[in-house]
Order: sequence, then structure tokens, then C-alpha cells
Amino acid sequence: MSRVCELTGKGPMVGNNVSHANNKTKRRYLPNLNNVTLQSEALGRGIKLRICSAALRTVDHRGGLDKFLEKAKDTDLSASALKIKKEIAKLQTAQAAEA
Repeated sequence: MSRVCELTGKGPMVGNNVSHANNKTKRRYLPNLNNVTLQSEALGRGIKLRICSAALRTVDHRGGLDKFLEKAKDTDLSASALKIKKEIAKLQTAQAAEA
């Protein structure tokens, strides 16, 4: 399982461990990934995603998963998140056509 956030695309970064003697060895900084179930108002169901804690705060700040995906770039999203974004957009266009 890759260590990449499904909503932001944030992945591992590389850097150095620096000792007291200033010796440098490579290390990886991994994103803080959590398995969460986010509720979609448009779809009326929960969606399981593996996202970083920063993305979870951003989803809350923007007002939910639907609004987050509306503004998100397609290049940052995973395949499953992109599929959900298209489902939500399809439902919203159908509701706008009815009104």
C-alpha cells in the first residue's frame, strides 16, 4: 500500500538525520495517514479514504467532502477520489437541470 494521501497527493519526503558530529544519513519523512470515513451529502453515504491529517483539517475547513472535491485539482486526487468527484458532479448537474 503506497504512503500517499488520496485527497492531496502528499507523499514521503527525503531528508537527512544529522548527528551531533554532523554526520548525515538519509531518512524518509512519511505523511501522517489515517483511515477515515467521510460523509458525502450529495451521495448520501460514507466514503472510506486514506488521507493525511492536514487534508482532514482542510475538508472540515471547507465544509465537507463535497465542497473539498469541488475545488480540488484532478492531478492531486487518487483514482478512487476522482471517481467520487465525478459522481458528485454528475448528481449536482442533474439536480441543477431539474430546477
